[in-house]
Amino acid sequence: MRSPATALPARRPRAGWLEAAARAGLAAKAVLYGVVGGLALAVAAGAGGRPADQQGALARLADEPLGGVLIGLLAAGLDGYGVWRLAQALLDTGGEGREAKGVVTRVGYAGSAAIHLALMGFAIRLLAGGGGGGQGSGQEQRTTAGVLGWPGGRALVIVAALVIVGVGIYNVYRGLSREFLEDLDLRGSARRPVEWLGVAGHAGRGAVFGLVGAFLMKAAVEHDPGEAEGLDGALARLAGQPYGQSLLGLAAAGLLAYAAYCVADARYRSPARI
Repeated sequence: MRSPATALPARRPRAGWLEAAARAGLAAKAVLYGVVGGLALAVAAGAGGRPADQQGALARLADEPLGGVLIGLLAAGLDGYGVWRLAQALLDTGGEGREAKGVVTRVGYAGSAAIHLALMGFAIRLLAGGGGGGQGSGQEQRTTAGVLGWPGGRALVIVAALVIVGVGIYNVYRGLSREFLEDLDLRGSARRPVEWLGVAGHAGRGAVFGLVGAFLMKAAVEHDPGEAEGLDGALARLAGQPYGQSLLGLAAAGLLAYAAYCVADARYRSPARI
């Protein structure tokens, strides 16, 4: 692993707007993960309700006072995040290079761009009064059922499950190895707390992604789309396991740590890594 002090590539983004878009996007991401983690923690604490995914978090925020203003700001931030990741994928503004690892990383950026631009579209539909239909694990199950009906559909679902599990494993690795520190320009007293937030946050996020991938794999193996779960359903089913409230509380703490890390990422991200 490159040391944080020597990891910064020479290539830098040419436009200040891209840096602003990246930081706004990371802040929007922090809000969404904070809401998802907070709702999961409330369920774990016995306050009732149900865990939510990112779309569910947006829908919940839309119902709050000044929800329209907040959703508008989040839509702008999600748009900025998507554009930034797309620039990293296509223009290599982060200096990942054209070697195999760099190409895989840039493909991941493109996937992240698609996900966050879709979330931006969902936020715009909420603003337009389109409601939150189609969100959550119900949509995951309908999509899985459709794909399982295709020729070779089971193999496609297995591949998708492996990709999601792989993303989870990479997040855990990125946290435990402190690889995320390569993206940050940290000095003084901020380094230690941000480091531990990054470790806990990436590990927690990775574990949840792994859980989602495991349910999707189960759906493929058993040819049962009802086993597929999104983030919200995976957390809800975790709560139903032995010691489920404690496990859900740990998952919620990890997601909240990741949200806090995203705030730090927005603040301390090195311009050379944008």
